[in-house]
Amino acid sequence: MDLASAKAVISGGASGLGLATARRVIDAGGHAALLDINEEQGAKSAEDLGERAVFIRTDVSDEGGVRTSVGEAAKFMGGITLAVNCAGILIPERVLGRDGPGSADSFSKVIQINLVGSFNVTKEAAAVMQANEPNTDEERGLVVSTASVAAFEGQIGQASYSASKGGIIGMMLPIARELARFGIRVNTIAPGIFLTPMMEGLSKEIQQSLGAQVPFPPRLGRPEEFADLVATIYGNAMINGETIRLDGGIRMQPK
Repeated sequence: MDLASAKAVISGGASGLGLATARRVIDAGGHAALLDINEEQGAKSAEDLGERAVFIRTDVSDEGGVRTSVGEAAKFMGGITLAVNCAGILIPERVLGRDGPGSADSFSKVIQINLVGSFNVTKEAAAVMQANEPNTDEERGLVVSTASVAAFEGQIGQASYSASKGGIIGMMLPIARELARFGIRVNTIAPGIFLTPMMEGLSKEIQQSLGAQVPFPPRLGRPEEFADLVATIYGNAMINGETIRLDGGIRMQPK
């Protein structure tokens, strides 16, 4: 598929990996709908991207809200050919902390946003994609979800985050197998340590320290590198049912 004609719905699209992906699509000539809960940043980002972008306030954990937002996105763009799940949160918490056992509510919140949210966007976008005219490879669309290296090497305090990201990887293959009959591919990217808004809040010293842990290149990943991988997957019909680590070779330590 050609990114120049992409119609992308991107959760978490107001900033970070999602915004970089939206910019990559827009720069190629496509359209992008930014689904995010941050209204101020979302509106600003869509304005910066231009007339082929739109912001739609969306809580990805709200199934009905996602259905409405995806419908609005499809109407704005004239369809959907790409869905990218970037919305996510991290609530660090030990299972047994100083004040006692961790909170099931916090654990559930992370699962609802990261895992259930990705499922919600995936299924609603796929429902629109199935009506697309197939290209010469019989493709109708692509879904890319964002996992994390924490799915494989979760650190202490990341039980909920690792569980949510592991769930994203776990559901990817059965969904890819199911949607294959519609010509819809499903893949997952598992980033390492990237310079996202959460990381930008840390001091330069801490950022450099984290980057130095990456074997090569010894730095934090750039959101544009994530976006480049999404573009590569979009253009290569043989990449399907796959989880791709994008991490510079890092393997996370316990803490």
